[in-house]
Amino acid sequence: MLNFCWFSILFVFLLLPASGMAADPLASWKPAFDPTQAEYTYLLSSVGHPAIAGVSVGYQIRDRVWAESKGQLYVDYRPISQLGGEKDVLQKLKMGAIQGMLCSSVAAPNVSPRLGLVNLPFLIDSFAKLETFRKNKTLFAEYGEQAARKGIKVVDFTGYGGYGWATTSPVRSLDEAKAQVFRIAQAPVNIDLYRAWGLQFTVMPWPDVPQALQTGVISGLDHTPIVCNISKKFSVAKNFTRINYAQGLYIHLMNKRWLSSLPIDLQKLLVRIIEEESTKARALTEQQQNKEIAEATAAGVVFLDLAQTDLAELKNLALPVVKKWGEKVGQDYLSRVRSALPN
Repeated sequence: MLNFCWFSILFVFLLLPASGMAADPLASWKPAFDPTQAEYTYLLSSVGHPAIAGVSVGYQIRDRVWAESKGQLYVDYRPISQLGGEKDVLQKLKMGAIQGMLCSSVAAPNVSPRLGLVNLPFLIDSFAKLETFRKNKTLFAEYGEQAARKGIKVVDFTGYGGYGWATTSPVRSLDEAKAQVFRIAQAPVNIDLYRAWGLQFTVMPWPDVPQALQTGVISGLDHTPIVCNISKKFSVAKNFTRINYAQGLYIHLMNKRWLSSLPIDLQKLLVRIIEEESTKARALTEQQQNKEIAEATAAGVVFLDLAQTDLAELKNLALPVVKKWGEKVGQDYLSRVRSALPN
């Protein structure tokens, strides 16, 4: 599966000063208050780096919860994999050793297949559709039902942008895509999708990507403009083909038993603030994607679109994948989601 732990470690090294002396990459995000007197602590993990708006939301949640709970509840937010990779953190979350997690949408199906809904190709493939889905209270509640039965509450989600292809040579057509070797996430949906598309791909750990791009072992990445620009992948892969087949998410998961142990007023306060700040972060994510695209374009990255006929072919080839995973998600649920989304 895609492991943002490795992206985060790489990002930390990029932030070190030229002298080589260690610097605290989270220094500017330290709390402006003393949390040691808090009566309750919410330990919240993320593998992402807070340079991404959908990750930095944890700090906004932390500060608001502290202020509005009058210091009763401290959100101890630990991004950039301080508490481990996603697989390990998910186990800790289930056991209650960690109370919350911003889980990537790629890893989330390990909690429940229904959380893989957002990975299905060309379903929730725009910011507008994502927001429509989130605002539908019935559909969103059902989205988290399977996880809830396992003791995990799906509170909300933020994001990291729309998926496409970052490549070392321009890809304007499906034939040109077939000449590429893509690095994709270690996730069953993604693997099934690339097989259905008939594209060359490899599953590769994130720290191996820079050298693989430099040496030509791979020539493309399946990822988002935000991550590609922030992690400097555009320095080698100077082309990006906008496919927008899915939105990358950080899904806010919480241990239900821990939540129920809080006083009712703090339960409501925490969930409300998470929802409000996540809504803000999703809007900021769309703005950040536009900003990163503009900066990358100014630096010489070329953004491309597939011909409509080729895009239609990708959608057609993806239908068996949607059918297979629709059975895991629930066909009736999938149909109702599709009907609720704008065309």
